[in-house]
Amino acid sequence: MTRQSNISAFASRLVVSLLLLLAPMGVSAQRFLQIERDTVPFFQGFAVSVDLVGAAMMHLGDYGQYEGALRVNLHNQYFPVVEVGYGKADHESDAITGIAYKTAAPYFRVGADVNILKQKHTGNRLFIGLRYAFTNYKVDISRLTFPDPVWQWDTSFNVKDEPCSQHWAEVVIGIDAKIAGPLHLGWSARYKTRLSHNDGQMGNVWYVPGYGTQDSSALGATFNVILDI
Repeated sequence: MTRQSNISAFASRLVVSLLLLLAPMGVSAQRFLQIERDTVPFFQGFAVSVDLVGAAMMHLGDYGQYEGALRVNLHNQYFPVVEVGYGKADHESDAITGIAYKTAAPYFRVGADVNILKQKHTGNRLFIGLRYAFTNYKVDISRLTFPDPVWQWDTSFNVKDEPCSQHWAEVVIGIDAKIAGPLHLGWSARYKTRLSHNDGQMGNVWYVPGYGTQDSSALGATFNVILDI
């Protein structure tokens, strides 16, 4: 047998050996891909929720809001959401200034959350999200007879139905835990920042529906009862 024949035979045996070696690996890889392929449908339904924090504030204090949300579930990872509420305040400041403030109006937010858990199909979610929010409202601001401490002039005033508006954004982080069946409980912490606002002729209003009081509303929170549909 010539040297060239020996080389050809060796090459043939080498190719056959490699094919035999790689064949099981190819089958294993194919099976692995079949196992790991995510077969969960992209559209996973809707969820409706109500916030208990704002309702508790409404009943326990002089301002608060009723709020509900509709959320779309896309592959248990992406959650477009619309939040709609009705905020109300009936507040009277301290005896020194004697200013009374009233407002009641709807507001809305629109945005999306992303589930950042690696195991996203368990029903429990850790999410981050963004919101754009807007409200258009009217305020009543008044002060009863209040003499100037130096000149004793009457400094009372009464402004009714003063039109105001505000746009703001929120950064959201929260948890959504499955309790039983379609029932979930969740909470979120929110950082808010005003984008633009019109406070009317009186200037800095005390409360903005959906946003909160002007002096302490950079941070907020919700506690939600959620039903998957």
